[in-house]
Amino acid sequence: MTPGLLTLVVTLAGIGHAQPWRDELATWSAATRPLSDLARMTRTIDAATGPYYLLMHGWTAIAGTSPTALRLPSALAMAVAAALTARLGAVLVGRRAGLLAGLLFAVLPVTSRYGQEARPYALATLLAVLATLLLVEALRRPTWRRWAGYAAAVAALGLLHLVALTLLAAHAVVVLLTAAHGPAGVVDPPGQSRAQMPDASRPRRRHLWRSTQPRDRTRVEHHGCHDAPQTPTAFHPATRSNAGGTPRVSPHPGSREHGRDAPEAEPQNVTGEAREALAGWLLALVPAVVLVTPLALVARGQRGRQLDWVDPARLPDLAALPGALAQSGVVGGFVLALAALGVARLGRRALLPAAAVLLPVLLMFAAGTMVPLWVTRYLVFTVPFACVLAGAALAAARVTPAPARTPATATPAEATPAEPAPAEATPAGPAPAEATPAGPARTATPAAAGRTAAPTEAEQGPTSPRGRVAAGIAVVVLAGLLGLPDQVALRRTHEWPRSAPVDYAGAAGIIRAGQRPGDAIVYSPRDGWLFPDLGMAYHLGSRLPRDVLVVRDQRQDASLWAVECDDPARCLAGVDRVWLVVTGRRADPLAAVPGAKGDALRAGYTVRQVWPRPGITVALLVR
Repeated sequence: MTPGLLTLVVTLAGIGHAQPWRDELATWSAATRPLSDLARMTRTIDAATGPYYLLMHGWTAIAGTSPTALRLPSALAMAVAAALTARLGAVLVGRRAGLLAGLLFAVLPVTSRYGQEARPYALATLLAVLATLLLVEALRRPTWRRWAGYAAAVAALGLLHLVALTLLAAHAVVVLLTAAHGPAGVVDPPGQSRAQMPDASRPRRRHLWRSTQPRDRTRVEHHGCHDAPQTPTAFHPATRSNAGGTPRVSPHPGSREHGRDAPEAEPQNVTGEAREALAGWLLALVPAVVLVTPLALVARGQRGRQLDWVDPARLPDLAALPGALAQSGVVGGFVLALAALGVARLGRRALLPAAAVLLPVLLMFAAGTMVPLWVTRYLVFTVPFACVLAGAALAAARVTPAPARTPATATPAEATPAEPAPAEATPAGPAPAEATPAGPARTATPAAAGRTAAPTEAEQGPTSPRGRVAAGIAVVVLAGLLGLPDQVALRRTHEWPRSAPVDYAGAAGIIRAGQRPGDAIVYSPRDGWLFPDLGMAYHLGSRLPRDVLVVRDQRQDASLWAVECDDPARCLAGVDRVWLVVTGRRADPLAAVPGAKGDALRAGYTVRQVWPRPGITVALLVR
């Protein structure tokens, strides 16, 4: 819960300070339309974001449309994503690594950036981590409920963010390896083989039917004649007789001999479990395919208009990805280095989180070289998995202790340093008694008692679990401090780059202060992605001057852009004062208006005053 609460506190801090930027204005415009108009719009533009707009339509009807209200679902989603990241790290690596992974995710600038944005990326991040966690649980303990939960998470992920379905490539790799070799080293708990797992968490075969195959029946041993009672072999002790040295229970063919140093392996049908895992995963994908395919086909037809501003992907874009994703070049490189260390530490257990980062990135880059698709924020859902890898590295962090002085009265045994604690906790169990080579456990001597008291100090040292958590938290704090300038900057503006903000609120304030009854408003350009008309409509509301050139607004056109009249001079007839809103800082905004609209304005009006604002310019025109 700690990473989730920390993320919520961080994302709520200053959540309403930055004014909605152009993408959030699109969310506001779509979410506040009647459902029929929203459905028509998704058939024209932004179909891939349609389910998110539908969700926000219900939310805004309850919470309103202030910047804080629009962004609150994303803040809550990021908080849950942080908690699930910690849980995933605990499941794959260990509790300490999971805690540090969740805390690292909480302090990253990217978490605040998209936790404070009214767009679907935070919800997609939550669902990506949830789906991966449910997959791990389903592979460990397959039941129809776990596969149903996974199916629902994947379907929701595809509906909210089509690109995030590239995560399924990583899931496919893990499922296929589990089907081929079993879950050992892939999804089994850290430090435990499947035979060592506690009975409460040991994967069991669960059939929807009762098996009649002989291999699935409990093995029994016949005693004496055929009519003797049958006893399951598991009830026989796996020890040898003290008298003759022969086993009390003769081993079955193909099984290991029972002995003190050869524990009996649990009989398993690995092939059957593997087939169940593969079949369960494929069946779980069916709802996603059914629900997402129509949406993907409609979105594919809109790609030319939706992504006409995206350039083809190039190798420098791939190199710049860590900084762009983290919203900070320094922090991005820092997390990447920690993730690489985590991969080196985990070995095979790094497969799932590493594949969840690399495969979506590589698939997106390969597709982006051929079609306009490479947009770094589409890959935000991979950040938690990089944090899991980084958390594995942080869990092994330690500080170098100062040399301890040994007391003069200490014996060599007492002066021996305490053995470093293992990187991850092993399963709890009874501590073995101290035994002599030739007899039972002996009573501890006073010197031994002193040695048992010594680890109390070691448990608080730099190599103890508590000391390693402290060292890891120190690195997390360092990452937060490195990203602090970017945290401050993103609360001023959500534009990227942040050096080019657009002050819609400032322009709207100028118009609000100086407008008179009968004033009109004109925008230029009207067909771009900066949406000056949506910005003025959001901030001015009912006080917005009449949009004199519009013949069909955004709702009527079922898009994000309005349609203007073909004869601007005729539409401007009888209007004495016009507020001209032009994108960019313009010394002569009237000269920046192209085409027939610019000719009509220049022929009929003169500029009375100009107010340049960051990214936008307001001018008052009079006849």
